[in-house]
Parts: sequence; C-alpha cells; structure tokens
Amino acid sequence: MDAIDFTPLLPLPLIAVLIALTLAGIGVALWRGLTGWWLRGLAALVLLAALAGPSLRREDRTPVANIAIVVVDDSASNRIDDRISQTGEAVAGLGQRLDRLAQGGRLEVRTVHVADRGNDGSMLLSALAEAAAELPADRIAGAILITDGQVHDADAVPGFPAPVQVLLTGHVEDWDRRVVVETAPAFAIVGEAVSLVLKVEDLGESPPADGVATLSISLDGTEPMTFDVPLNRSVTLPVTLNRGGVNVLQISTPGVAGELTDRNNEAIVSINGVRDRLRVLLVSGEPYPGERTWRNLLKSDSSVDLVHFTILRPPEKQDFVPVFELSLIAFPTQELFMEKVDQFDLIIFDRYKRRGILPNAYFDNIARYVRDGGALLIASGSDFAGAESLYRSPLRDILPVEPTARVMEEGFVPKVSEVGHRHPVTAGLEEHAPRPPAADGTPGWGRWFRMVDVNPTAGETVMQGPEDRPLLVLAREGEGRIAVLNSDQAWLWSRGYEGGGPQLELLRRLAHWLMKEPELEEEVLRGTGQDGGIAIERRTLSDSVPPVKATSPSGAESEVQLVETATGRWEGRIENAENGLWRLENGDQQAVAVVGPSSPREFADPVSTNAVLQPLANASGGSVRRVESGLPDVRLVREGRVAEGRAWIGLTDREAYQLRDIRRVDLAPGWLSLILAAGLAFLAWRVEGR
Repeated sequence: MDAIDFTPLLPLPLIAVLIALTLAGIGVALWRGLTGWWLRGLAALVLLAALAGPSLRREDRTPVANIAIVVVDDSASNRIDDRISQTGEAVAGLGQRLDRLAQGGRLEVRTVHVADRGNDGSMLLSALAEAAAELPADRIAGAILITDGQVHDADAVPGFPAPVQVLLTGHVEDWDRRVVVETAPAFAIVGEAVSLVLKVEDLGESPPADGVATLSISLDGTEPMTFDVPLNRSVTLPVTLNRGGVNVLQISTPGVAGELTDRNNEAIVSINGVRDRLRVLLVSGEPYPGERTWRNLLKSDSSVDLVHFTILRPPEKQDFVPVFELSLIAFPTQELFMEKVDQFDLIIFDRYKRRGILPNAYFDNIARYVRDGGALLIASGSDFAGAESLYRSPLRDILPVEPTARVMEEGFVPKVSEVGHRHPVTAGLEEHAPRPPAADGTPGWGRWFRMVDVNPTAGETVMQGPEDRPLLVLAREGEGRIAVLNSDQAWLWSRGYEGGGPQLELLRRLAHWLMKEPELEEEVLRGTGQDGGIAIERRTLSDSVPPVKATSPSGAESEVQLVETATGRWEGRIENAENGLWRLENGDQQAVAVVGPSSPREFADPVSTNAVLQPLANASGGSVRRVESGLPDVRLVREGRVAEGRAWIGLTDREAYQLRDIRRVDLAPGWLSLILAAGLAFLAWRVEGR
C-alpha cells in the first residue's frame, strides 16, 4: 500500500508564515500587474514543498486471519436434561462450518470451555473477556456462545468489538419448581416459635396446576412437619427450636414430573438457638460458708433469673414455733414447687434436709419434673447420710446414689475419675488448677475435708474422693438430668484454701450440662461443612467407636473412620464432599452437616433464557437463537454490515494484516527543488525583462 508522508525541515508555524508571505507577494505582483508573477509563485511553491519534506511510503503487508472465540458452557445447569447432547451437536456442527472458513486462511478459532466455579455460578462472560484480552483487538471477528443463558456475570463484558452470537440450549417449554427462603433469622430463642417466610415457585412454561404444593420442614434430620402451601405465594410458617446451638432446618418440596431438576426443591437454613433467660430455683438449708458460692455463681450471669429459698433457723433451736410461721412473709412454696416448677431450667438443693417444710407431694412433683426434662442438682452435706436426708423423700426413685450413712471427715484432694477424663464436665479440669499436678499425679488444687459416702446406682462417677469413693455423680432420668455432689466444701476452692481450685469452672460446667447446653454433651456426633469437606467430631465415654456412616445428598453411602485426638474425642473428615445436606450416623447418634448451599447457584433458576445475553448481543450487532431451531450457517461480513440473517450468523472480516516492510522515496530532493526553483525564477526575470 502506498501513501504520502511529510517530514518538515522547519517548524510548521514557520512554514505557515512563509506560505502567508508567499501569498502576499503573489497578491502584490497581481496588483502591480507584473507579467511573471505566476512563475515567481511557482518557484516559491517549489521551495515550500521542499521544506515540507514529502516522501512516498510503500508498505509491504501480509493479510492475517480473523479470530473467532467460541465459548462452551460446561456448567451444571447446562448438563440438565438433553442440554449435554444439544451442546455436543452445536459444537460439532459449528466446528464444521468454521473449518470451511478456516481452510481459506481467513479465520482462526479459539475454543474456551467454562465450568461453574463453586457457588459463583457460570462465569461465561468473564471467560470471554479473559480470552479476548489475550488477542489483538483488530483481529477479533466475533464470539459464539453455546450456553443455556444462565450466566451470572452479566457485567463482565460491558461491550465487545465484534458481533456476539448466542446459541441457546434448552427448550422454549422448559419449566422448573423450586423452594425459596425469603426470610430466616440467624438466631432464635429456644422454646419459642420463629417465623420463616418461604415460597414454592414455578419457573418457565409450567403446566397448569391445582395451585397447592406440599412443603416439609425437618429439624436436625427428625421427622418432618408437612404443610400445604399455595404456589408462587409467600407464606409464613412457624418453627420451634428445642435445643441450643446450631439447628439445621431442611426445607423441601417433592419433585414433580416434567420439571428440569429437583436439586432446587430443597433449601437448608441454619439457625442458632439461644436461651432467653435461664430460671434457677436454689433451695438452701441452714446457713454455712458455702451458701453464697452458689448464689454468687448464679447471680454473676446476667442471663440467669434466680429464685433463692433459704432456711435461716438453726436446727438446734427448739421454740415450738410452727413451721408455717417461721418466715417474715409467706413464701409461695405451693406456687413454686407445684404450680410453676416446670418453668425452671434448674433446681438446686444446697445442703438441704427434710424438716417438714416441703411435703412429699412437692418432692413427687420435682421427681416428675426431672423425668419430663428438668434438671436437679444436690450439693449434699453430712445430713444427706442421716434420717432427714433427701434420699428418704420421693426423690429416692430418681437419685443415682444411695448413702451408706457414713460421713468421711478427713483431708483429701478431689480427683477426676477415668470416666471423668472423658466427660466434658470434668475433662481437662486440671488445666484450670492454680498449680501443676504433683509428681504422683495429684491435681494441683487444695483439699476438701468432708464427704458423704454413697454407693452409685446409676450414671457416671466423674470425680472421686478418699478411697476412690464417688464425689460427683452425673445421671440421666427420663428426659431430665441429675447431679449429686457428695460434699459441701467446694467453697474452700473459692476461698483460696491451699491455693484454691477451679470451683467456678466446675460449677459452671455442671450447671450448663444439667441445662443441656450442646457443648457439654458427653454423647454427641457433630458434622461441620469446612473447606469443601465435612469435619466430623464424636464425643463419647466409650474407649472405642465404630465408623461413621455418611449419606450424601444424592443418596450415596460411605463409611468414615475416626481417630481419637483427645481423651473421649474422636475426629474424621470427608474430603471434596458433595454440596447439600449430609446425614451422619454412629451407633445411636445422628447428625446432619451442610456443605455449601443445598441448592447451588447453578440450580437456583435452571430454565433456559435469553434475558441475560440479549442486551450484549444487540449492542454488538449479534443475535440469540435456539439450538433446537437448527444450527445457522456462518459467514464473514464486512465491518459495519449486518451480522445475522434468517438462517445464518455473521463474523466481521476485520481485514487485518501484518506489516512486513516499509520503504520511503523522497518526492522532492533538495538539489532538484533548488534547480527547479532557480529555473522558474530565471524565466520570470526574462519575461519581466521583455
């Protein structure tokens, strides 16, 4: 290709001044009527042309092929139904058409396959932008996208320098049903109903229905609650959490014949259950130095409502005053122990003995309260071994110990039993001691000096006293829990005697275990979604556990071996776990674990659509057409021309080239310009001389 370039020998402003002076001189010559003015003007123009430095540029160009980018959607939503076969047919047919153009050297094809990225969905346009960034912009003839239209990065390509043609998989009549969780709280109070706003929605060209769908809500894998809800309308459903900690709700609707997929017929919601306020009833016997230990512990927690019922009259005082006249005000024993006992989360008898103040009917009701799910703690003194012991009341039927009538009054260091090292109430308690353990293994805390001897009849002995006799016994009765501390000298630790001990930590754990706090369960199986896998934790009092049976969201079963990582704690892991709700079983323990979203973004709306890519296609001069209507032919069109027709799509011929060489030829050499200008000036002189 030839072109004329200019390389001025003087600055352009100076040349402009010279041109102005030349024109002025020609004008003066015309005004005076000089006969050779035109020869002098030509001489001036020759000199000005020489100063402009004109040259002929000759370029040696080699045409290069245009580049077409083909982006193939390999995401999960484009593998639904027959979209895999449609994609394969489109890739094969399009390849043949593009090969014909490529044989003439006019086109190169770059193919990019795009899979979904976790829960980010289809990043189709991001892949297109990355591919285009690696190519010369003046060679890009266009892009052809083979996809179902469910693209989740519509803003990644605001504009494209060539036509974007979209071949849409799927069918016009596609439809699907899904569950949508519109509102779900992150926290809820245990025992109180929480509202979920849900919707069962039909997408696409759904067939006529009766307008009602079945919705099931299962809490932590338990038997689901079933509701009939209207289609395509938001509904509010109540759910009540029955325990603290993380509660997993599985919300699902049955699959319907004809829908694209049932992967979005389920949703998982995790709600953290918290207790509003813990109500504790503390019943104290005669005053003693440790009485305030329990009161201070419970009052230090702002979430605890404490009702303290204490007896101030010493037992040795005999003045024949009736029991019902001992208090300054009438204490509501009937209301507390009969009518409202179920409203308490924990009842504590601290060094209490029978005096006729609480009749047997009250103790019968407390025993019923425990069996129905309540919690009872007995911190016994020496009276527990006598005739006025609580063991002689109707509580005997639920107590896990039987006193021997022996009171051991000697100094001893409480120690954690073998089972206690596995139980979360006492596991690792030595770490909270004020000093390291002795060489013989004796814990590094102070001594106690009194303990009631008992024979355990149920539960686990987690702490021991002298002669390895039971000091702290924990047991379950019906739905409730019972703890018996066979000494009234825990207060010595809080006073710092012989260095003290972890009294607050022990009593805190004890109270929380009784109130069924999840972190202190001794027999529990937990699963947590973590880094694309599942971390499994099993706490148990046994010295061995069987493998965990894991059921994936798709129904596949596998076994996971557990390894003991600490005393009473076993752990395992499932790598690269399938997204969704996993069910775990180990013996009589069951748990659920959620990996990623139950319904990935790819399946949130799987209906094939042109809504996302149509604006980009229109802006670039391309088009959107369905594969089911037949594959179009592919043509190269001139830039600026229409790039789509009834049965064809177009790619722009960018007429790109590579520059091999440039040659320059001066059009006005200096010597020639001087001779020509001098000759013209001489002729002007001759003409004017005549």
